[in-house]
Amino acid sequence: MEDQAKELRNIMGENTFGRSGKDHKTRIIAITSGKGGVGKTNIAVNTAIAYAQLGKKVILIDGDLGMANVNVLLSVVPQYNLMHVLNHKKTMKDIIIDTEFGFKFIAGANGFAKIANLSNDELDYFANEFASLGNADIIIIDTGAGISNNVLQFLAASDEVYVITTPEPTAITDAYGIIKIITTEFSDQRPINLKLLVNRVHSADEGKRISDLIINIVSQFLNYKVEYIGFVYDDPAVQASVIRQKPFMAISPTSKPAVCLKHIVGRIEKTEVPADAGVSNFLKKFIGKKK
Repeated sequence: MEDQAKELRNIMGENTFGRSGKDHKTRIIAITSGKGGVGKTNIAVNTAIAYAQLGKKVILIDGDLGMANVNVLLSVVPQYNLMHVLNHKKTMKDIIIDTEFGFKFIAGANGFAKIANLSNDELDYFANEFASLGNADIIIIDTGAGISNNVLQFLAASDEVYVITTPEPTAITDAYGIIKIITTEFSDQRPINLKLLVNRVHSADEGKRISDLIINIVSQFLNYKVEYIGFVYDDPAVQASVIRQKPFMAISPTSKPAVCLKHIVGRIEKTEVPADAGVSNFLKKFIGKKK
């Protein structure tokens, strides 16, 4: 795997990204949770819309390799996914779906799970195809819930990691659990930029109380800093949007959850893009984690 990592560094050099000469500063965000059922995918989809509404070029990748369901919330049936690119059957351009909500969508299937076993020629092809995503301003990866190897690989490679929880005790416990695993797993590598979002709250005070509880425990027992980026209200508009298979940012743009996400994205956009951001560095870190 060390040889593959070296090969990737050569592949992802200036010639590959050239086409303009250097990697565009793409902000890559992984959205994750310690357990299912906390609204992670809903947050991912609607965050993509919020960024798109700011005029950003956004790509949403369904990284839940076992229970992919972004397409369900978008009411689309992907014909192709990343596996078709890895198998040389399609190009990245062929599999990207233009959604009606202003962002592009890539179905993940079992695509990234195969990348560890690619030959150098296969890696060369895939890296050149993946490089075409480098013109995006934002890439959002909706990871699977829990702590599988694929989830951890996405988290290690991304510029920022949003941990989603709810006020439920089990969700709080599981959020702390995945933060503990992340901080332990990557303790000998670069720090992971962890951000906490509390979903389905009934008040701003509840969101702050839950975030303070988790952040203080993480600081005390793991000696790690987690940033609270905000909360999203529990609201009937969310369930209605799921039933209609239309994101709430699109059909209920003035609802409380939509306003919350707009505020969160607005604050994030005021922060500096990490120095090592970009598609090429993402792939280097992703492959490096698989060594």
